[in-house]
Amino acid sequence: MSHPRQTAPAPDWKSLEKNIGYSFHNPALLKNAMTHSSYANESRKSAGSNERLEFLGDSVLGYVVADYLFRNCPHLPEGELTKTRAALVCEKACCGFSRQLGVGDYLLLSHGEQNSGGASRPSILADAFEAIIAAIYLDGGMEEARSFILRFVKPMLQTARPKPFKDYKTMLQEIIQKNPEESLEYVLTGESGPDHNKHFTVEVHLNSNVIGKGGGRSKKEAEQQAAREALELMGY
Repeated sequence: MSHPRQTAPAPDWKSLEKNIGYSFHNPALLKNAMTHSSYANESRKSAGSNERLEFLGDSVLGYVVADYLFRNCPHLPEGELTKTRAALVCEKACCGFSRQLGVGDYLLLSHGEQNSGGASRPSILADAFEAIIAAIYLDGGMEEARSFILRFVKPMLQTARPKPFKDYKTMLQEIIQKNPEESLEYVLTGESGPDHNKHFTVEVHLNSNVIGKGGGRSKKEAEQQAAREALELMGY
């Protein structure tokens, strides 16, 4: 005799708002920020995944961090500013910020993703943090988003300047931009695997030539690996 699959209780959004330190005028934005694509694909009731919010949040995060560093670190040259910003907005940093908020306890994931540990997967947690930023930005404006972001960024800078992770994309861009007529483009060439274990393949093109290929469990990771291969081929 088969038993109906039990539905997990809905997350306590008020509790998450308390962790975030922001009360939403439109709570649906917060729920959307916590909705992984696997859940959106599995649930007919879902209003969509957090991927669009992640896209917007990534840009808001980058802008706020760049603006803060520019205004508060006048001693840093452009190269150091770029490396410091990269360390503050990378997947590892955003995942850590997400863990501080306990985001994993509130994520809406498919049953398969939940059972495979998706609630603790760095790429999912990092994406959710960026989606929260976008949700706050859309609900309360740039200053609310800035205040939220700087809660995490300021302590990280004050404790010790973060050791910049190997940002191969920035390294490659700095080399290529010495020749203004050259242009770089990252092209997604493959996507395979189930929602809870995706693998992405990316090529980096210099003008029309493929100069590197890479793979990873997120598009960002695949782009970094493609850039790393390109740098190796160029002798760096």
